Parts: sequence; C-alpha cells; structure tokens
Amino acid sequence: MPNTASAIRRVRRVTKQTAVNRLRRSKYRTAVKKMEELIKKKEKSKIKSFFPTFQSQLMKATKSGTINKKTASRKISRISKKILD
Repeated sequence: MPNTASAIRRVRRVTKQTAVNRLRRSKYRTAVKKMEELIKKKEKSKIKSFFPTFQSQLMKATKSGTINKKTASRKISRISKKILD
C-alpha cells in the first residue's frame, strides 16, 4: 500500500488511466476483428465503408499511446493488402 499522499494520488490516477486504456484497446481490437470478419465474408461495399472508421480507431489508440504507432501502421498495411487481393 502507498504510504505518502503523492503515492496515494498516483494510485488513483493509474487506476483511471488503466480503465481508459482498456477501453481504447478494446475498441481497437473490436475494429480489427470486425474488419477481419468482413474480409472473410468478402463484403466489398461494407469493407469500403468501414475502412476509414477502422483506420480512425487505430490512429486514436496510437495517438493516446495505447498502442505503438508502428503496430497500427503494420495492421493497416496488412488489412489494406488483404482488401486489394
């Protein structure tokens, strides 16, 4: 348990940050799964309409530092490649 006042405040802050990061990570993972599912079903029109949203979710997670920028870029690149094939 934290002993100093600043440590107690820090625990509260970390708890809040963890909750926010968990939410962001969940949205990012859900977007990836949804995109993979659309690709599997080969629904071109839905893929094209969802792709900007997909990119946006990944970049929002990246901007906040929840995931690494290169990880997001790699995911977007691989999904784009699958769409074109």
